[in-house]
Amino acid sequence: GILLVILMSMLTGLGAAGWMQLQMNTASAVAPTIILTLAIADSVHILVAMFHKMHEGKRRADAIAISIQQNLQPILVTSLTTVIGFLTMNFSDAPPFRDLGNIVAIGITAAFFYSVLFLPAMMSVLPGRDISKAVPGRECVCECCSCQGVANFVIRHYRGLFLGSLVVVLVLAAGVLRIELNDDMIGYIGERYEVRRASDFLERELTGGDTIEYSLSSGESGGISSPDYLAKIDEFAQWYRKQKKVVHVDVFTDIMKRLNQNMHGDDPDWYRIPERRDLAAQYLLLYEMSLPYGLDLNNQIDIDKSATRMIVTIEDTTTREQRDIARRGRQWLEVNAPEHMHSEGSGLTMMWAYLSQRNINSMLVASFSALIVISFILIFALRSVKLGVISLVPNLAPAIMAFGLWGLLVGRVGLGLSVIVSMTLGIVVDDTVHFLTKYLHARRELGMNSAAAVRHSFNTVGTAMWVTTVALVAGFLVLVFSGFRMNAEMGLVSAITISFALAMDFLFLPALLLGAEAQKSGKQRQKNAVGVGAATTDSGLGTG
Repeated sequence: GILLVILMSMLTGLGAAGWMQLQMNTASAVAPTIILTLAIADSVHILVAMFHKMHEGKRRADAIAISIQQNLQPILVTSLTTVIGFLTMNFSDAPPFRDLGNIVAIGITAAFFYSVLFLPAMMSVLPGRDISKAVPGRECVCECCSCQGVANFVIRHYRGLFLGSLVVVLVLAAGVLRIELNDDMIGYIGERYEVRRASDFLERELTGGDTIEYSLSSGESGGISSPDYLAKIDEFAQWYRKQKKVVHVDVFTDIMKRLNQNMHGDDPDWYRIPERRDLAAQYLLLYEMSLPYGLDLNNQIDIDKSATRMIVTIEDTTTREQRDIARRGRQWLEVNAPEHMHSEGSGLTMMWAYLSQRNINSMLVASFSALIVISFILIFALRSVKLGVISLVPNLAPAIMAFGLWGLLVGRVGLGLSVIVSMTLGIVVDDTVHFLTKYLHARRELGMNSAAAVRHSFNTVGTAMWVTTVALVAGFLVLVFSGFRMNAEMGLVSAITISFALAMDFLFLPALLLGAEAQKSGKQRQKNAVGVGAATTDSGLGTG
């Protein structure tokens, strides 16, 4: 049944992408894997609750009805938060990530309807063996003591677990300070691909594969023959040739200096800029008339000869280094060249360099927006501002811990990892919502104290929580085998985040709930003691 829900959800997402005429690319190609991974969660919660009630002696139809009644709201909330998380990927400046978010959002929406409509109907008509009746003293559907044991351990040591979890979170969070926002676009491609091997050969044996291009204007038509203009460009080129990581500068002035040398008997002393404008213009005209068809200078000068193109080739650089080189080049022009020559470095390399930076900044805005929307959804669903705020801690901490660990081990965060917070924020809410829903049910409707409510939550959803987490982690780890490192890193950090989320929901969240309840009870006892003392004093005064 779960397999059918997975396949139907995945096909719905891909079918919608087809009708929307979205093209599959290196980023959106992982959408089917993410959909089939996330579609498991809702089905597992419904089936675990159904089997739980059947173990208690309920008929299958009644067990299905009770399961839907208990899980509809938390499944709706978790599906909604997951969809919101992926829809915020539309804030990305990279269209492939927008396509990925939209396809997965459609697939998760379909998974919700298939889980609450198709799966229960299928379970009610399929034949199956009768499950044994209730086992006295056992509430856990998994028929083992693991959930009960974890619950008892957390209840006994909740203070130590709370403080220990905080220490771990703070230590890992410190690793975020070591993160460097940087990218290496060619490095994203695995060495098993020909394009990567060719690029490495180019870097190693020839010149660099990255370029920064400038369009340098003379400020007037035909102005490229001006000796002052040519001298300033040559000065700019010489400055660039002295910069680290620069291996070649292709500039128009090299042609003019070589022409000047050729016209003076190839004397090396004449390898310099022509001193007169009319002479430079005649050299250029003679040169253009002597070139064969297809080898003209249209790739270096514009039509009215008012601007020339300069190409700076650099080797083995990251996007941060590329932005830094381009920034220093712009500063040199602003300080040393006339205003009409001021120009920004451009080209495909610079487009990628600034795209990664802009995407990271835009996804920070997306993450903040998703956090606000999901916070209001949780407060509304739980009908408690306090629990809504409490739930934010185990929902935000996993991403911070994952990035902190990544900062300690790797240190570089690029275009692919910039979407992780928005993508996983809605996913990690799943276990938190289910745990808190069962906790509130036990507190409000069953009249249990906090310890008993925590034990009830572990026994009813503990199995579903670790089963869905294992499935999610396994699904995202599949992406590690991708030859495109952006997808591999995205899958690995997502798996780490979801693993931390389970640990927070199993250890930190119940400890936080127990600690908050103990503090509330302590204040109430103190208040009652003060009230009793005041009443005794009043009684004594009255007697006197």
